[in-house]
Amino acid sequence: MKKTVFMLAGAALVLAACSPTAPPDEPVRAVKVLTVGSASIAAGDEYAGEVRAQVESRLGFRVGGKIIKRQAELGQRVKAGQVLAQLDPQDYKLAADAARAQVAAAATNRDLAAADFKRYKALMEQNFISGAELERRETAFKAAQAQLEQARSQLAVQGHQASYAALLADVSGVVTAVEAEPGQVVPAGTPVLRIAADGVRDVVFSVPEDKLAGIRVGAPVKIRLWAQNTELPGRVREVAASSDPVTRTYPIKVSIDAKEPPALGATVYVLPALAGGAGAAVIKLPTTALFQMGQSTAVWLLDPASMTVKAQVIELAATDGNDVIVTAGLQPGMRVVSAGAHVLSAGQKVSIYQSNRAVAHTGRAQAAPDLIAKPSLSGPAASAASAAK
Repeated sequence: MKKTVFMLAGAALVLAACSPTAPPDEPVRAVKVLTVGSASIAAGDEYAGEVRAQVESRLGFRVGGKIIKRQAELGQRVKAGQVLAQLDPQDYKLAADAARAQVAAAATNRDLAAADFKRYKALMEQNFISGAELERRETAFKAAQAQLEQARSQLAVQGHQASYAALLADVSGVVTAVEAEPGQVVPAGTPVLRIAADGVRDVVFSVPEDKLAGIRVGAPVKIRLWAQNTELPGRVREVAASSDPVTRTYPIKVSIDAKEPPALGATVYVLPALAGGAGAAVIKLPTTALFQMGQSTAVWLLDPASMTVKAQVIELAATDGNDVIVTAGLQPGMRVVSAGAHVLSAGQKVSIYQSNRAVAHTGRAQAAPDLIAKPSLSGPAASAASAAK
């Protein structure tokens, strides 16, 4: 009997040794939590810009040739239709004379074919010739008439070529650049002068990539003159779709709403309006609360009942110092993990970390006033703690 008891006890020990051990419990992460609230936007960044014409054209000759004269100078005001530069027109005049001679020859052939057709038509009426002969004369007359029209068109083209030897101003404005000098041979279309047209002025400035999201077409802008202590209203007219290949910044164009805009090339300072304007109430979070979930930006929301976290996708508008402005995905009163987001997973249990110093409640998201969760000690750790006491 005793032998049987010992055998059963040994078998139980063997089975206990072979059974798999239970997996350890998932550690409870201590995290910092913020209660989502509204905060005001601080003043935005100021950028240096330059005043430019909204329309600036590079003018060039429509034909090639040698420049013999340039009437326009840098900084000169010009009117629409004014002669700015001239090419040597001799070759084009000779070509026009040749085309004029071809017109005269074609007109003579047409008159001769018309006389022949008239004479043969009279003979046909008297039945002296056949109908086929009259048709040949009629065809020759039509061909001569077509050759005359072709020669006239060619003469018109050559006449236009000769007139293109003079470069005329398309609009009234100011010459801002001279890119060719007399004596230079230029092909057709090569820029010779650059003219800033009179009218609306733009302010052009550049912003880095992290500030681009906060600037929208049509947004109001404050423009401060560098030489004078005055401000002008403006509005964003164009936002570049790609960055400058050299500076890696994005050019922005702002139209100036003023009867007397600043001079071309003047230096100004631009203050774009932020989302809702400076001082507007928005939801802000520290950048430490964000993490990337696929192609979206997300945060961890805390469920106080179960002390677990779940992911929440959000949309961002811009940055404001070390914070980001949230436009969608959060509501005031929600509790968001502000530190430790990179080590969490969906449904994980957490404990709330709280510093010893008191935190005053403000409009910005603040640390949740929960007590720190202290894990209980057992086993060797408890013995060590008792020994320390």
